[in-house]
Amino acid sequence: MAASGPQPPRASAPQVSPPTAEQRLHNIWQSRGPAAWALWPVSLMYGALVALRRWLYGRGWLRSEHPGRPVIVVGNVIAGGAGKTPVVIALAKHLQACGLRVGVISRGYGRSTHDCRAVLPDSLASEVGDEPALIARSVAAGGTVPVFVAPRRIAAARALLAAHPDTDVLICDDGLQHLALQRDLEICIFNDQGIGNGFLLPAGPLREPWPRAVDIVLHAGSAPPHGTTAPAFELQRSLAPYALRSNGQQVPLAQLQGQPLHAVAAVARPSEFFAMLRTQGLALERTEALPDHYDFDSWQRISDQRMQLVCTEKDAVKLWTRHPDALAVPLVAQMDPQFFTALDAWLHRVATGPGAQRPPLSSAPA
Repeated sequence: MAASGPQPPRASAPQVSPPTAEQRLHNIWQSRGPAAWALWPVSLMYGALVALRRWLYGRGWLRSEHPGRPVIVVGNVIAGGAGKTPVVIALAKHLQACGLRVGVISRGYGRSTHDCRAVLPDSLASEVGDEPALIARSVAAGGTVPVFVAPRRIAAARALLAAHPDTDVLICDDGLQHLALQRDLEICIFNDQGIGNGFLLPAGPLREPWPRAVDIVLHAGSAPPHGTTAPAFELQRSLAPYALRSNGQQVPLAQLQGQPLHAVAAVARPSEFFAMLRTQGLALERTEALPDHYDFDSWQRISDQRMQLVCTEKDAVKLWTRHPDALAVPLVAQMDPQFFTALDAWLHRVATGPGAQRPPLSSAPA
């Protein structure tokens, strides 16, 4: 029997965190299995409340307002991540390139404050929300795009226009179901899972029945969701070829190949982020999925400090305050060029159409 000599070190298996309750619910929403059918009676009650609320707004018993500037709402009818924030950023940059003065409004989901305030590039995500903080930082380099948050979007719009009365057009980040804000264009986004099992919450992912009237559909899947009659355009989401340090320095992803990485994601679909990293040839020694909008206040780094920490750009606006060594990998939205052609045609109609229907750019009172 041969003597046993020193053995080469064995590579440890990548460590994967167990799915969160939110992720397990997302899995239920993909088919009409026993769990979905068990929740179906509750979804009927939810659907009745949705219908009643829309009816009350339609009859004028609940008040809705228009801010006096064209409003583009970027939202979805499914719960969870569909890629709204990268689309808002891309939309703001496109409108800026067209010579328009753009403002962004949001509720600021997950923030600790409840007032109406401006979001600055250095605002704390805990005070303004992670997505508005990311939008403010992303659009700051391209010029001045004011971002305001408030519990009611119309209040955010009023405050933004009071501070920036020359604003031409407002983009509302989320808010497809926020009927108190009147809008001129609705852009509905779907990820590659479409409408899932087609049930309303909590039996399925739908916030409201589909199909419903929208102006434009952006879909990450190969085909738009069944039932839509709106113009539909493909949306592709990919990682930028670089990661960002907390000081803004770019690190090519190619430099991270071969390094053991600890990837953390507090987004609706963390597994998608991890898969994108692996597609770039990165070795994920540990993956850690956390609930969407997790604040990282109580998060403890349990991996080896020598293991490079990587995260989503949305998580970085919170994680950098405690772990400035983390690298954030931006998510980039790429839309079918025909989408921007349709958007520009709508903007032309708004600018030249009757003011009684849609306020011409820069003509309505602030």
